[in-house]
Amino acid sequence: MTSILVFGGRGQLGQELQRQAFQADIPLISVARVETDIADITAVSGVIDRASCSFVVNAAAYTKVDGAENAPNEAFRANATGPGILARACAEAKLPLVHISSDYVFDGAKTAAYSEQDAICPLGVYGRSKAAGEASIRETLEQHLILRTSWVYGVYGANFLKTVLELARTRNELRIVADQRGCPTGTADLACAILNVAPRLADRDLVWGTYHFAGGGVTTWHGFATEIVKAQAPFTRRRPEVVPITTAEYPTLAKRPANSELDSSRFAAMFSFRAADWRERSREVVSALLN
Repeated sequence: MTSILVFGGRGQLGQELQRQAFQADIPLISVARVETDIADITAVSGVIDRASCSFVVNAAAYTKVDGAENAPNEAFRANATGPGILARACAEAKLPLVHISSDYVFDGAKTAAYSEQDAICPLGVYGRSKAAGEASIRETLEQHLILRTSWVYGVYGANFLKTVLELARTRNELRIVADQRGCPTGTADLACAILNVAPRLADRDLVWGTYHFAGGGVTTWHGFATEIVKAQAPFTRRRPEVVPITTAEYPTLAKRPANSELDSSRFAAMFSFRAADWRERSREVVSALLN
């Protein structure tokens, strides 16, 4: 039977993976970042040896995009060194590795959706650390699946959707950036995608490589926030105004890509699975949080 070992088990994706694996009766071992440092080869190898799993998922990451600008060593340890060590441990144990990467490996200058063949060009420390993690895995482990995703949200952990819900509860006006676009991706879809490919990974099918997997449809942060506010209104009776602003009006320490749209067609063709439309999934998450 397929069994899964997940590093980063207390993050938003890790918790969703646990929930879905339990429902599907798939054995899953979850390891929290506070329990095992993925940049510690001895600790990682020990966990993998004891787990007796079919494959490993790395859902652990440093995700503070602005914070990374002032803490590059911390970001690179979690996002580059750690994944490389995981790949090394998996190679020694002869296990496949699924690694979650990011749209931030691109600079956002392309007008169309990014495919896996497009050249990477990260704008900041966070993006560079994720790109370095990808490179370390490719150099170390043939049997890997790198899933680049974007704008992740869900019931668990901290994310944009939950931030907007809190702002809608306390403010009458929300000023949200409207000139950055991407594909909001529910952790429910991302977890389902991983469980969908699990049998093929366990069977060592030749599906290795880098794939894009993101929510269906494209929107801006403003469009995303507008839909969230709309979805929460029946529960809270609050309808704050969502005002569009430019990136220049909301300066941040790290530069964000203006275009984070990912083309997920390669994943769909290989695994016959696509994420739900972001509107549908975000409404479900709002309902789950507020019901």
